[in-house]
Amino acid sequence: MPPRLPGPQGLRMFNLCIRPAAQPSTPSLLPIIQTANLSRKEKKRRMKQDPYGWAQAQQRKAANMKRREELQKIKDAAWGSPVHGITTPFVESFDTAGQAPLSTPRKDADGNPIEEPHPLPTSPELRNFLLKDEEVEKAIEETYLLTKPLEPEDRTKSDPVLEKKQREEHERHHAKAVAALQRITDLSKGSAKDRRHANIARCVETFGRHKTDETLPNAAPPRVRGVKYEFKPKRAGPDTGSSEVQIAILTAKIRALALALEGYRGHRDKNNKRSLRRMCHKRQRLLKYMEKKERGSGRWQHMIETLGLSPATWKEQISL
Repeated sequence: MPPRLPGPQGLRMFNLCIRPAAQPSTPSLLPIIQTANLSRKEKKRRMKQDPYGWAQAQQRKAANMKRREELQKIKDAAWGSPVHGITTPFVESFDTAGQAPLSTPRKDADGNPIEEPHPLPTSPELRNFLLKDEEVEKAIEETYLLTKPLEPEDRTKSDPVLEKKQREEHERHHAKAVAALQRITDLSKGSAKDRRHANIARCVETFGRHKTDETLPNAAPPRVRGVKYEFKPKRAGPDTGSSEVQIAILTAKIRALALALEGYRGHRDKNNKRSLRRMCHKRQRLLKYMEKKERGSGRWQHMIETLGLSPATWKEQISL
């Protein structure tokens, strides 16, 4: 019987590959170092074997945590409130429509002031009923001339004593009328509606582009090279449609409504809470638009610094 010789059982025994062989990776010239990751538990166990090193590690950790808390407080203060932002003197002057020269200091639970009053920007020329000092003074002069007693044509038939008495009576009545008119037009004794109208006029005069284009350096954003810009005519008259003016007016309304809701039983006023949310979101949309169009301009910087608009007023989601 012939011996059995092992041999191939078919072509399946051969693995033929016609693909090119992969090139070996470039050998690294650095020495091979194997490191083992220690678990947190193992690290603590080894550190506790050295009490001095363990105490130093705890001190470093405490100092690190304290520094992190300080940085977080600074970050939270810079972030501000989504409603009030960071309160500035100009925003505080909205409460009195620019009539009070000093701020009202905060008080503790016992009614004692906890801070010193600071000066506020004022607008003493504004009066009640949408009037100004010039209009009131002009009206006083005209009424004085209209109510003044007439002089007789024939001086020979006039009575000097009676004329003197009429003049004195006219001066007395005119002084009483002027004092009454001053009390009536005093904005500090007006209603919330009168203060709102006065604040709107202040916002137009402070942020209107008919003023800021002349007073602010680099009011417009920097121009991009290679882009053609159309010539825009100079604004004539009060500017009430610019984004910064609308944002300032909304800020005045938001502050008045938010302070009212913080008062007695304000948490139950659901209708005004909804109105506050709507105004905050409308201001957020305007701020995002202006950030895209006016970022880096003098108008943007002036508005942010004057109104104290922090990132919380236009970044991320606003929930009240």
